[in-house]
Amino acid sequence: MEGELKNFIKVWITAILCLSYCHYTVSRLIPKGWLRLISLLPVFYLFISMPLNLHSFHLCALTTFFLVWLGLFKLLLFSFGLGPLSPPPPSVFHFISIACLPIKIKQKSPPKSLPNPRTTQNPKKSVNPIGQRVTKVLPNKSILLAVKALVLGVVIRTYEYKPRLHPYVILVLCCCHVYLGVEIVLFLCAAPARAIFEFELEHQFNEPYLSTSLQDFWGKRWNLMVTKILRPTVYDPIRYMCARIVGARWARLLAIMSTFVVSGLMHEVIYYYLTRVQPTWEVTRFFVLQGACMVVEVEMKKSATVTWLLHPAISGLLTLVFLAVTANWLFFPQLLRNGVDIKALGEYEIMVDFVKSNLPHYQSR
Repeated sequence: MEGELKNFIKVWITAILCLSYCHYTVSRLIPKGWLRLISLLPVFYLFISMPLNLHSFHLCALTTFFLVWLGLFKLLLFSFGLGPLSPPPPSVFHFISIACLPIKIKQKSPPKSLPNPRTTQNPKKSVNPIGQRVTKVLPNKSILLAVKALVLGVVIRTYEYKPRLHPYVILVLCCCHVYLGVEIVLFLCAAPARAIFEFELEHQFNEPYLSTSLQDFWGKRWNLMVTKILRPTVYDPIRYMCARIVGARWARLLAIMSTFVVSGLMHEVIYYYLTRVQPTWEVTRFFVLQGACMVVEVEMKKSATVTWLLHPAISGLLTLVFLAVTANWLFFPQLLRNGVDIKALGEYEIMVDFVKSNLPHYQSR
């Protein structure tokens, strides 16, 4: 564990030095365009190669996601003066945080006029543009996150009874583990930036279990940082280029499919770092299938009348069942075959033992 932590620290020191070079040298001396892109190629190479020095599931997964996906895509946009790094933040610490962490600074809304007594009597009520009163749900995010962390702990402990559980129960556990684990880890990674720099950050997840369709799940609820980085790097350019050739409608559908293909390939890359085995392309097929079904869903919504639309409760249940079944078919098998789940669960115990061995209370026993 200590050796792995040393490698982890070395990797991130190198990453910080690379991003400092991007901030102090590239952003100030090299104009945006192909010349800036060429100047960033050494950084791209280091970002791609450095996670190979890590063998821990959690440390490698985080580093790969932050550097190989978020970092590379944001720097690619930065090369052409686009994305969250353009214009470059004045502080190098802001630049580094935005470049590799799953955060996006939320734009502060303009100051509002004096409150209307009629609207301040009940802060949970608001009026929409057509005059209908709407009730807003204002959950306490901290309490909700604590509940999710508790549920994640229960899920992890339940794995001990895996041989006795029905395959469908195991599938539900895997889905909950992936969702809760990713959301909590990304929140914890973004928390220092919120605390140190007082960023007002956008949420990475928006309660995906409340999704009513594939479009709602992938576009508005699941891992929103990935959605927002794929839109300017893949969706918008493909839609713009194809619109001139095949028209706006087909360009939109091609852009959706292209975005899911790129997402599948990036997941394939992450799987390679975690398993170090030759890709089987199952996870790519999973995202291609999701994209194709989402294209069909979008077209059906346009052609269907209001009376033929499913109730949100029914469509939501069908969406979650479809995601779980296809994930069991194509998303999880490569991880399970290579024992990544066992490795991840074993690391929880190693991390707990490592923390205990370094706490004075346990050392004195």
